[in-house]
Amino acid sequence: MSLRYQISIRILLISLCILFLGGSIGIWQARQSVSKEVDSSINLALQLIKIGIGANRSNQTDWMFRLSRLEQTRHLNIQLKTAAGELVNISQHRQQNTSDDMPPDWFIHLVLGEYPKVEYPIETSNNSVLTLIIQANPMDEISEAWQESIAFFSSLVVLIFLTFVSVQLVFNKTIKSIHSIIEHLKEIETGDYQKALAEFSTQEYDDIAKAINHMTEVLDKTEKQNRALTQHSLEIQEEERQHLSQELHDEFGQSLTAIKVMAVTAAHEKADTKKITTSMIEICDHLMTVVRSMMKQLHPLILTELGLKATLEDLLHHWEVRHAPTVFTLHYDDAVDQLEQTMVIQIFRVIQESLTNIVRHAQASQVDISLQINSESDTLVLSITDDGVGCDLEQISSGFGLLGMKERIKLLGGDFKIQSQINKGLQIKAEIPLS
Repeated sequence: MSLRYQISIRILLISLCILFLGGSIGIWQARQSVSKEVDSSINLALQLIKIGIGANRSNQTDWMFRLSRLEQTRHLNIQLKTAAGELVNISQHRQQNTSDDMPPDWFIHLVLGEYPKVEYPIETSNNSVLTLIIQANPMDEISEAWQESIAFFSSLVVLIFLTFVSVQLVFNKTIKSIHSIIEHLKEIETGDYQKALAEFSTQEYDDIAKAINHMTEVLDKTEKQNRALTQHSLEIQEEERQHLSQELHDEFGQSLTAIKVMAVTAAHEKADTKKITTSMIEICDHLMTVVRSMMKQLHPLILTELGLKATLEDLLHHWEVRHAPTVFTLHYDDAVDQLEQTMVIQIFRVIQESLTNIVRHAQASQVDISLQINSESDTLVLSITDDGVGCDLEQISSGFGLLGMKERIKLLGGDFKIQSQINKGLQIKAEIPLS
């Protein structure tokens, strides 16, 4: 069910409730108004009759005929009842309402109430007694109430119609904005991050458009970073393959050729077998050293055999030997050894890359590495801090080393943060959930 249909149905139901409530109140007020008007007319007629009879005892009948012509008595039927029981109608007001102007029967039935019948005895000048009968005739007042009700409900219907039209116009504008946003989101879904939503005149939709445009910019930037990181990873892979190929060609190729030549030479009777054997052993030892170095570059076996702590200690010892001015300190929680091997490898690579960056660029004298498990939040907290020259984070945010570390932590579902100031060192902190 569309939003327009839902709102339209609600407006219709509310309008019907307003009409029903307004109709009930209007009919109640019309009934009260007619009743008050009739009662007032009866009371006024009685007061005038009492005053008039006392002042005109000689000509009472003519005076009552003049009274019945008053506008204030138009809601009354005034009759005289003789001693013989004969009724004489003295009301002079004629019903001005035609059949077209008459209210409907249901309205008359709802508005018309029970009105008193007043009988007032009158003694004439010839000592005869007449009875003045006053009865309500509220049709004129009911007709006026009906006309007022029609005008009121017509105005109410016009206002409801204008409200409905205004709401629909607003909905047309709103739905147009929504469709524009949806179409833009579909374009984003296909990977088109170049287009931006235009500004909207409505503040709320303009805020949504700005938020979507900001999201698009972030997605576009992230996609470019990922594309560059992927390209960089492929280049590194090709460089490693080329390096391995060169190592195999230079070391293995030459060494194996030398071993083959020595083996052929050893086959002669006059060959110095002892000397040749010693040379072959030396070449084999050299090959074993090269193989270990290549294996360590590809994947440190000590990480699988002895665990992360021993691997990190070996890595720190390696950098202390090669970079003596820097002191490396490791704070290690033994519970980290219980982590999965996949997580351990990623953490090792992050630390390895970080230490490489520190040695190359930081000029630090102290490096602290901390690996702790926070039991309260069930997370692994990695912190790498140096006291080096620091840097401007905006300038290094595009570096492939940091991007690579950030992506490794994200693959583990963690949070990666960098804090740094010029000449105040740099801190890398990562929190990785364990569950």
